[in-house]
Amino acid sequence: MVSTLWAPDYPVATPRLDLRPHRAGDLDDLMRYHSDPEVVRYIPWPVRTPDQIREAIASRAKQGVVSAPGQWLVLAMELRAEHRVIGEVLLKFDSETDARGELGYAMAADVAGHGYATEAAHEMLRLAFDEFGLHRVIARLDARNDASARLLERLGMRREAHFVKDEFFKGEWTDTLVYAMLAEEWPIFRSRFHSEN
Repeated sequence: MVSTLWAPDYPVATPRLDLRPHRAGDLDDLMRYHSDPEVVRYIPWPVRTPDQIREAIASRAKQGVVSAPGQWLVLAMELRAEHRVIGEVLLKFDSETDARGELGYAMAADVAGHGYATEAAHEMLRLAFDEFGLHRVIARLDARNDASARLLERLGMRREAHFVKDEFFKGEWTDTLVYAMLAEEWPIFRSRFHSEN
């Protein structure tokens, strides 16, 4: 049965990361990627100013608990060895009736390629299926975002759809890919991920 209250014990620890709600002291770390045009290229945020990032942190600081469909669990990815926030990972409570969630993530460019986002996203899938009781988790992405597609495939998510020019995004018509995983598929990929990492 799907849980309608998502309130993990923080921090949620992975081998290299602590996932936890954002706090005011994260400002400088978030500047690294919220204000980077390359990072936000495929993300529905603009390049943000320091004041806009403060507003984003204030909003995110309240998103460490989810209590109703439509809300997002938004957690900072803190690199434990450096006490630095290198990105964020998100899980939307998309539907209680359908027990469905939606996965998202963003990360600073200077730490890309080390598997941190994959590690954080894997932990969010664990929460989604093992703790929150979801039946299905999807991820939507810009079809040009090859790095994100590869991450989802490493997690074991299946590409289910390619929508052609379905969104007018940042001044142009863009394609959207949809990936998904079911709760019944999760145990296979959970054990495979751990054996490979």
